[in-house]
Amino acid sequence: MRIILSRKGFDSAAGGCPNPILPGGRLVPLPIPDSLSPIKYQDIQFDEHNLGYLVNQLTKGRLRRSAGAHLDPDLVSAHYPRHTEWLPLLGQTGSAQGHLSRQGVSKGDIFIFFGVFQPVVKSQPKKGSRAKWQFDSQQSKRHIIWGWMQIGEILKIDELDNNALEWARYHPHFYRGPDSNNTLYLANASLQLPESGSPLPGSGTFRHLSNERILTAPDSLLTQWELPQWWHPGTNKPPLSYHHKIERWQQLDNQTRLKAAARGQEFVLDCDYYPEALPWVRNLIQNELTLGNNLPAD
Repeated sequence: MRIILSRKGFDSAAGGCPNPILPGGRLVPLPIPDSLSPIKYQDIQFDEHNLGYLVNQLTKGRLRRSAGAHLDPDLVSAHYPRHTEWLPLLGQTGSAQGHLSRQGVSKGDIFIFFGVFQPVVKSQPKKGSRAKWQFDSQQSKRHIIWGWMQIGEILKIDELDNNALEWARYHPHFYRGPDSNNTLYLANASLQLPESGSPLPGSGTFRHLSNERILTAPDSLLTQWELPQWWHPGTNKPPLSYHHKIERWQQLDNQTRLKAAARGQEFVLDCDYYPEALPWVRNLIQNELTLGNNLPAD
């Protein structure tokens, strides 16, 4: 099996700003802009927060509420109106899909989604105006893990019959035009791992900030990551893809430091060489479910 660290959501290039961390630690991964998508930011709801208003405020008006949104990966039923047969899914194409294919990514492998996040606060409103969301300039940007999805099925969109996957036809990857590399990944209903354990969902989002899912090392640059010690590659352990240069890695007493690639969407780790990887994934998800059960509603 493999895990894929998949960079998704707003950043300086796509969207022009980080993804917000709301007061209380709520993570809100923002879909990147997509003028071809039939989905508008104003159509997407995160609990009581309409993404149209949130995106418009955080981009200081550069993105309108009516702008197209690339809702992908699409993991939460409540975010958008659904067909009764809806499943969580991810679309991929281009060089990123080519990399996944070359790495042998297949059914049962697990995407771990991460992105750039920064806390936000409400501005002090001027007389006659409303408070608006803005980034907290006293807080740094960090790479944070925000979701997961185990692959249940892989489909090429151009090979589908016209009446296939009616429930998925809202998805932005159906609006790209002919593209032989255009691929859909459908989620498993439940997480299937070699070791036994309590049943866990096959996909979902990590709703709240947790230190164990912060990739960026404390008081460091965004791409300076702090990982569990077992991530360090060795002579017989191929490194995380896109990170083959040994000078990117530093092994410390109880952790590994990685100078993460600034570009690239999909970084693949072969779990056959890293037996700690799948228990790590399970623990992240199990801890989130435990944390969520002990938190008040947002």
